[in-house]
Amino acid sequence: MDKINVLIIEDTPTQSDRLVRTLESHNYAVAGVATRLTEALALFYGTQKIDIVIIDIFLNGVPDGIAFAETINAVPNASKPFVFLTSATDRQIFERAKLTQPFSYLLKPFNELELLYAIEMAVEKFYAQQDVFLGDEEDTVISEEYLFIKKGKSLKKVQINDIIYIEVEEKYCNIITEKEKFVILISLTKILKLLDNTLFCRTHRNYIANIEKIEEIILADNLILLTGNHKVTLSETYKDIVKRMRTLR
Repeated sequence: MDKINVLIIEDTPTQSDRLVRTLESHNYAVAGVATRLTEALALFYGTQKIDIVIIDIFLNGVPDGIAFAETINAVPNASKPFVFLTSATDRQIFERAKLTQPFSYLLKPFNELELLYAIEMAVEKFYAQQDVFLGDEEDTVISEEYLFIKKGKSLKKVQINDIIYIEVEEKYCNIITEKEKFVILISLTKILKLLDNTLFCRTHRNYIANIEKIEEIILADNLILLTGNHKVTLSETYKDIVKRMRTLR
């Protein structure tokens, strides 16, 4: 499981320091703090994957924050969600910023709760194609590579490849990874439709297994052994999983 990586573009140390403290205290990872446009672009296109960006519009008196947003929007497949955090109240600046389609436009000094809500909404809107799952304790967004699961005041990023198996209990699904268990409110049938069927397969009416995590199939016992000493049931209906053995480790 990874933390959500946030890039901060802010040229005022007191503001960036407060942002770092706020984000880290709510389990976000700060991928870097940039004070200039060139530095921001270098961090954004660097080796560390960025999930969301918080942007100050004016850097050293120039609206380079907007220039940054315009630049990353130019390549749609490389774009990421971003939030403007600024003291700029000029209407013309706002109209130019709005054209870049930010997920929020917040004014300084920022309110901690408003910032956290803005990040959460940006992640939901950007990464959730059509489906946002709502639960009593967690909200979950699924993308091609990750699940973004809300726990408390923070979002946790779970790589889909790290999921070992999924088990249904009434209206809930238990998502089991190597390090943690998550519970979300969604039917097994619905989540199966959203997952990559070359990676996940149903083994029983109550189970979905990650094919790459299968270590052994014991047909006589209707049992599948998974990474980390996990086990799931294999019912007669789904025994054709054996035909996919060539994809197993």
